[in-house]
Amino acid sequence: MPDITSLIMDDHEWFRRQFARLDDAREPADLLEVWSPLAQRLETHAQAEETIFYPALLKRGDDDEAVDETEDAIKDHNAIRDAIADATRYEAGSSEWYEAVGRARTENSEHLAEEEDEGLPDFRKHVSRELRDRLGDLWIQFYAAHPDGEGISAEDVDPATFLAENS
Repeated sequence: MPDITSLIMDDHEWFRRQFARLDDAREPADLLEVWSPLAQRLETHAQAEETIFYPALLKRGDDDEAVDETEDAIKDHNAIRDAIADATRYEAGSSEWYEAVGRARTENSEHLAEEEDEGLPDFRKHVSRELRDRLGDLWIQFYAAHPDGEGISAEDVDPATFLAENS
């Protein structure tokens, strides 16, 4: 069974590939064919991390680094959510749509790099393989419970409230 860090990185790679596919799309219908599932999975991924990964990162110990990584990730997720919401306000292929999607891409790219360089290695160093596997199972269950983004909230999460509720 893959551990949660591997599953998160699998999603990251999928995101990169979908943004690359978006570069090749030209017509509004083609843009939406790629963007709609990408936007939905970005939101599902953020909520999965906020439900499973980041609470576990915070519980691994009383560590300012874990708190900082989590707070930063929640802010990143909110910026991605906001850009996705902005994209829905415009016609696919319009300059405003491209600007919003571009912000989502930039925010996501920065988030992935930070998570891959900081949060995930930190987690692997401090958490047992058994726990990572159990969390990986919860990750798979989360995605199964939310097919095509069903039941996923696109609302921003308050970082301070998240930290208070999960530390």
